[in-house]
Amino acid sequence: MMRDLQGNPLAGASATAAMAFDDGLRAYATYHGDPIAALDRGIADSPECAMLWLAKGWLYALATEPGATAMARDFVARAAALPGGAREAAHGAALARLLEGNWSEAAILLERWQAEAPHDLLALQSGHLIDFFTANARSLRDRVARVLPQWREVPGESWVMGMAAFGFEEAGDYAQAEDLGREAVDRDPRDSWAHHAVAHVMEMMGRPQDGLGWMAAREPWWASDDDNLQVHNWWHRALCHVETDDIAGALRLYDGPVRRGGLGLALCLADGAALLWRLEMQGADVGNRWDELSDKWEVHEAPGYYAFNDMHAAMAHLGAGRFDRATRLLAGAEGDSEAAQWMRRYGLPLIDGMIAFRRGDHATAADRLMQARHISGGFGGSHAQRDVIDWTLTEAAIRGRMPGLAEALARERLTTRPHSPVNRGFLRRAVALREG
Repeated sequence: MMRDLQGNPLAGASATAAMAFDDGLRAYATYHGDPIAALDRGIADSPECAMLWLAKGWLYALATEPGATAMARDFVARAAALPGGAREAAHGAALARLLEGNWSEAAILLERWQAEAPHDLLALQSGHLIDFFTANARSLRDRVARVLPQWREVPGESWVMGMAAFGFEEAGDYAQAEDLGREAVDRDPRDSWAHHAVAHVMEMMGRPQDGLGWMAAREPWWASDDDNLQVHNWWHRALCHVETDDIAGALRLYDGPVRRGGLGLALCLADGAALLWRLEMQGADVGNRWDELSDKWEVHEAPGYYAFNDMHAAMAHLGAGRFDRATRLLAGAEGDSEAAQWMRRYGLPLIDGMIAFRRGDHATAADRLMQARHISGGFGGSHAQRDVIDWTLTEAAIRGRMPGLAEALARERLTTRPHSPVNRGFLRRAVALREG
């Protein structure tokens, strides 16, 4: 039986298909290259290899878009009709849970499988992304940390270090995260996930100048045409401009690489909405940019499918003044899946709060955002991405003339980023409310 680069079985694969599988996983882990094209080459050569279909299923299932999910179901069904062993069964079972909207169940099944197969890169990468999408900071750290010692001198060790870097960053261990991330990109400069983990450290520590230097020095790698994370990394660079009060610089990045690079994918649309929302709260005139973003979100909308996307779609619609479109998203909380529960517990109050904020009802906005801002093990994204919630809450408290809450929130933000011009501005305005 053929085996992949890490020694895991690939039932039904030829040597050519095994190489294509490895190429696909390399692109999946580093965000460089086209993993789908590689897997398709393998399938064309060895259509009886279930793991090729399952790998493709993971890529589509984790796109957080309904159309891609429908395709993933087809790939999983094809795999189920093929011969396989324990590996195929584990991936198939986890994918089935994910496709039902039960993300945490899928994550746990992959954890159980990893205990038996710690070198299964596909399981590790997919589980890592589920932890990210569910905002599970502990699992982001522990899933990778528990297997990292077993990857010494195993092909792909540096990619696992990059995953570990992001996990440690989300768990608040910034020193270890930065060390691991820097070593990972030293070993493989193409590893955009490791690069992005270090960018997160600099964002969370309030080091925007370091962030700009890090991004500029490594731009030839993370901003290349075949980099699938480049829009998100441009977003990180734009946040550095916002934090240094360079609003014009951030807008130039939105109009350039952010807008050009991927406003056709839900995850990239979320970056665009989050950036424009921050810029507008900082007083920028974003003109009619919201209209395009709102129109593009309509193509990807599936209320209740993934609350993180719903919240960002609502922001785009509200920015464009299309309150009816934003309100329409509130209908997506039906069903018993974990995703539907996220929508009820977090998505609805957050979207309600954003709507109230744009209507100028700052008291209601503060009330609703306070209810749902502490997302842990709920719908996902990183701390940096979810910061738009706390940013909006603090702005609502200031605009709504709530001096106690405004000052408390501003000081909360300053404890982690004491040199941030944005946070200092919040405190200055909050204190002025008391004095006025």
